[in-house]
Amino acid sequence: MNQESASSSTGAMLLTFLAGAAVGAVVVALTTPKSGPELRGDIKDLALRAKRKAGDLAGNACGAWDGLRGRADQAAGDLERGIAEAADDLRV
Repeated sequence: MNQESASSSTGAMLLTFLAGAAVGAVVVALTTPKSGPELRGDIKDLALRAKRKAGDLAGNACGAWDGLRGRADQAAGDLERGIAEAADDLRV
C-alpha cells in the first residue's frame, strides 16, 4: 500500500469516527430527559464544540499541507540540483 492510499484511508476512517461520535452525542442529548431550554442549551453547546473542533482540525490540516508542500518543493530543488550535477559530470 502506498503512502497516499494509506493517508487517504486514515482520513476517511477519522472522518467516519468523528461523524459517528457526533451522531452519538446528538442521540444521547435527545434521549436524555430534560426540559426544552436545557435540551436547546445542550444542543447549542454541542454545536459550538463541534465548530471549534472543526476549526482546529482545519488548521491542523492546513499546517500539514503546508509542511508537505514545503518538503515537496525542497525535494524538487534537490532533484534539479542532482540532475544538473549529473549533466555536468557527463559533459566532462
